[in-house]
Amino acid sequence: MKLIFASGNKHKLQELQQKLPSTIELTSMRDAGYEGEIDEPGATLEENAQIKAQFIFDRFGEHCFADDSGLEIEALNGEPGVYSARYAGPGCSFSDNNQKVLANLKGKTNRKAKFRTIIHLIYGNLNHVFEGAISGTITDDLRGKDGFGYDPIFIPDGHENTFAEMTLDEKNKISHRAQAVQKLIDFLKSR
Repeated sequence: MKLIFASGNKHKLQELQQKLPSTIELTSMRDAGYEGEIDEPGATLEENAQIKAQFIFDRFGEHCFADDSGLEIEALNGEPGVYSARYAGPGCSFSDNNQKVLANLKGKTNRKAKFRTIIHLIYGNLNHVFEGAISGTITDDLRGKDGFGYDPIFIPDGHENTFAEMTLDEKNKISHRAQAVQKLIDFLKSR
């Protein structure tokens, strides 16, 4: 089965390829022939995932899915949330975003946070939504070299290391994206 992933994020593609069974041929939107970016004007993760999936489905007419993920920090009223990728402003880097979170949490004792991923699948003409979430805490500084995004400042509950200090295999067993992807895989296997 061919499945187009409505993303150009190589890190996400790598994580997904490691989890998907060999019976599913995962293609990025770039490999499918779309080189541009897809606007994400939605007010929620759910809306953005749907917008991206629909855009690729309309363009190629094949099974496809998109995801949107966000870090929701309790002491920051759920920020950065839907704005996680651009929290520090347009064209910001992962480092810029992490530094803004750490600056905004300075002096706050509540470090509770949650990572959420929403996957929106268009299979044929039907829409399906899968969610994964993991709770944890935000560190006081950057820790680890692996991963991407907020991985260097997020420690999942029940663990001592940040996502960036874990191997990709360790992270893929517990992450929010891994949970949502597993639900996607279970659905596809039932087809």
